[in-house]
Amino acid sequence: MGSKVISARIALDSLTVLRSYLDDPVVAKYQRLLQSLRTASFDGYAWLNNYADFYYTLLQANEIPSLKDYLLEKLLFCDSVFAKACEKQALADIPPGITAAMVHDLNRLEQVALITAAELKAAALERTANSSYLAAMLPELPEWDSTSPAASSHGAAQALLQKFAAAERWVDCLPELALFYQQHGSGNFALYTGFRWERVGGVGRLQGIRAVDPIALRDLIGYEEERQQVIENTLMLLQGYPANNILLYGDRGTGKSSTVKAILNEFSQQGLRMIELPQTLLEDLPLVIREIKDRQQKFIIFVDDLSFADNEERYTALKAVLEGGLESRPQNVVIYATSNRRHLIKERFSERAGLQSDDVQDQVRAGDTIQEKLSLADRFGITITFLAPNQQNYLEIVAGLARQRQLQIEPAVLRQEALRWERWQNGRSPRTARQFIDWLEGQLAQNISGENDKKSRNSVS
Repeated sequence: MGSKVISARIALDSLTVLRSYLDDPVVAKYQRLLQSLRTASFDGYAWLNNYADFYYTLLQANEIPSLKDYLLEKLLFCDSVFAKACEKQALADIPPGITAAMVHDLNRLEQVALITAAELKAAALERTANSSYLAAMLPELPEWDSTSPAASSHGAAQALLQKFAAAERWVDCLPELALFYQQHGSGNFALYTGFRWERVGGVGRLQGIRAVDPIALRDLIGYEEERQQVIENTLMLLQGYPANNILLYGDRGTGKSSTVKAILNEFSQQGLRMIELPQTLLEDLPLVIREIKDRQQKFIIFVDDLSFADNEERYTALKAVLEGGLESRPQNVVIYATSNRRHLIKERFSERAGLQSDDVQDQVRAGDTIQEKLSLADRFGITITFLAPNQQNYLEIVAGLARQRQLQIEPAVLRQEALRWERWQNGRSPRTARQFIDWLEGQLAQNISGENDKKSRNSVS
């Protein structure tokens, strides 16, 4: 068996700061493939199965079947001790032992990446001399690419992968790799911009969102002053200055949630990340904050459609963070919440009645209860109100969306149809306007298609 194949097995076993690679499904199956070559009694059929299993797993994880690409891309988005250290300090300031371990692991990974499928099949062929069937099968097995540069990443990641592909040795790219970690973070925080907090088996975790809502600020029409407040507060966060938590309150369909999502897309390249926290998991808010407080990125924890029933206690976790407890909110985190209810917690008529009671204690208790319920919204530093548009503003939103879509329609007809839609559907709101434009665009496209079909039939006849 070739020395390169033997060295690849040893290289994987000797990983240190990148040892988490061994838990990766692709790497684990590759390691098993190497191990099955070294067994005392070689089982050719088992090795054949391991080869096919590895190739399938690599192809599922990476559209281009390239082990080199896969290992390099995983390197950029790993969450190693070295990567985390680079987030906080320059390469020269990292403890020498950590840097030396990273140099060692880069060299070992490169050894693994340079092993070709043909070399592995040749090593297996040496051990299948007595099996003509296996000897005939091995050359026909598909092979992965060991040379092509990565093509699945974009931007700074793609540029760095190209440098690795062109470098004489991977370790020569260590300074650029450290700079990438410093500028873009490590692990999933470098790979994703949006996250969702979820519980699996009773354990909370951050789940990266592969395709966040692509809505952009330029797509949103109207409410410019309201959005500008959100933009300015977010810029304060990104620049490292104290920033406020924000409550976006108002009528349904006015673009509160769309504003927050568009903010992420506007500033993600500046290090902004967003975590969607379901209201049902609000008690996990301290856990979420602990996950992100030491990261270099800036985070918006987004709670959509926030409100509480009278008997809910989940708001205590939110209240504790908003008003500041022993574990204060870190400087790199703000909370943006949307709600249709100004005071967030339902208020009972019986509580108001208590204020009129002849019993002083009843009056005190009722007053305390009401003040407690009103106080939660007040703990957001900024409250921004999104009111339903009047008819003129609604029509301006419709006209703006029609211009964005480049719809060919007379203004008078557009106005007439927009008002009719508003009466038939959900009232006046930016959401209603967008739904109308979606419908109108389809109708116009259908009419054009019908006219083209008619012309085509006439030309044939």
